[in-house]
Amino acid sequence: MRPDNSDVFELCSPGHAQAVIGLQWGDEGKGKVIDLLAPRFQAVVRYNGGANAGHSVVFGGKRHSLHLIPSGVFHPGVLSIIGNGVVVDPGALIGEIEKLSVAGITTNRLKVSSRAHVVFPYHKSEDAIRERTLSERAADSSIGTTKRGIGPAYADKATRSTAIRMADLLRPERLRELLSQIVPARNRELAAIDRDAEPCDADSVIEQAIGWGRALGPYIEDSVRLVQDVFASNGRVLVEGANATLLDLDHGTFPFVTSSNCSALGVCAGSGIAPRRLGGIVGVAKAYCTRVGGGPFPTEQANEHGDYIRERGREYGTTTGRPRRCGWLDLVALRYAVRLNGVDAIALTLLDVLAGLEELPLCVGYRIGGELTEHFPPDAYDLRRVEPVYERVRGFEGDLSGVRRFEDLPGDARRYVEFIETFAGAPVRMIGVGPDREQTIIRG
Repeated sequence: MRPDNSDVFELCSPGHAQAVIGLQWGDEGKGKVIDLLAPRFQAVVRYNGGANAGHSVVFGGKRHSLHLIPSGVFHPGVLSIIGNGVVVDPGALIGEIEKLSVAGITTNRLKVSSRAHVVFPYHKSEDAIRERTLSERAADSSIGTTKRGIGPAYADKATRSTAIRMADLLRPERLRELLSQIVPARNRELAAIDRDAEPCDADSVIEQAIGWGRALGPYIEDSVRLVQDVFASNGRVLVEGANATLLDLDHGTFPFVTSSNCSALGVCAGSGIAPRRLGGIVGVAKAYCTRVGGGPFPTEQANEHGDYIRERGREYGTTTGRPRRCGWLDLVALRYAVRLNGVDAIALTLLDVLAGLEELPLCVGYRIGGELTEHFPPDAYDLRRVEPVYERVRGFEGDLSGVRRFEDLPGDARRYVEFIETFAGAPVRMIGVGPDREQTIIRG
C-alpha cells in the first residue's frame, strides 16, 4: 500500500530529474522517501558515497537494508543505477545482490556505472590505519569513518594514476598490469605509516578482482548513457543521495565529513545529469537530530533524553550497527541545509519517536563567544564553540503510527511541524509516523 496522494511530491516534469537529499548528518530515512516515490519514475540513480552508507526500507512488516544498491530496486519496473560518482566495493555489492535474491527481490534492473571507481582491500587497510593514527594522536581527532576504504578510494580517483574503475574489472589483462604495480607500491606506503601494517598479496588481489568482473559483468554499463536514454524517451529520473548535507566534503562540518559532495551540489557531477534537467529537490530531515562518528553536535543529549530517542527510534547504524548520538532538532543547521540545497519540500521523518516527551526544545540560534547568531558555521572548530539557544514547545502524547492525515495529528504535534517549516523556509510535505512505507502522512 502507498499513500494515495503521493503525487504531490512529484516536483519535476517528464524528461527531468528530482533529487532526494539528506539535510542533517545522515540516517534521516531517505530510503523510505525514495521507496515512496520510485514507482512514479523510470529510473533511480545513486550519485555519491559507497558502502559506508545505508538505506533501510520497511514494507510488509520486514526491514530491508541497502548499502550500495538504490532503493528503487524494490520496484521491478524501475531501473536502479549505481552512478559514476559512487565508489563501489564489488564484494559488498555481490553480497547485497545475493541477500536480495534470497529475499525474493530481483536485481535484473540493476546497473552499475562503468565509470564508478573500485574500492580495494588496500583502501580499507589504509582507512583503518589512518583512523587509528588519528585516535592515537588525540581522543577527539578521529574522524569516525566506517573503515570501508571510501576516503582512500576517492583519493585514488583524484590522483588518477592509481585508480581503477568498474570498466577495468572487465579487462583481466589490464587489471593484471595495473594491480601488479599498484599493490606493491601501496604496501610500501602503508608500511611507512604503520610498520606493522599487513601487506596485501598482489596475486590474490588480482584474482579477486577478476572474479568480481565475472560476477558483475552483466550489471556494468555506461550509466550516463542510460540516464540520457531515459530523458530522451521523456522519462523521469529520481536521484538518490547517500550520507547528507552536513557531511558534504565542501559544505559540511569539515574535517568531520565524508569524502564526496553529498548535498544537491554533487548531483550533476555524480550522475551525469545536466543542471537544467534537475527539476526539484526533496530534503529529508528527522524530527530530531542524530550523528554517527566524531565531530561537533551542538544539540546532542548525552543523557536520558538522548537514550529515550535512541531506543524509540532504533538509532543504530544500518551499515555498522553503531549506536547513534542523539539530540534535539537543530533548526539553524536545518535552515542552512534547506538554503544550500535549494529545497522545494521537506520530508520530516520519525515524528512518532518524540511522542511521550513533555517538552521539545528546538535550537533557533547559537551563542559563540557571547555573541548570538542564527547562521550555521560549517567548520568543526567554530561549531565546537557553539552554545545552542532553544525555544521550547509543548510535547505530545499518543501512538501516531495509524495517523494518515495531518489534521488528525495531536495539536501540539501539528504545531511542532509548522514551527519547523516556518523557521526552515520550506514546506513539510511528508511526515513519517512509523518505519513502514504505509505509515506516512502526505500533505497536499
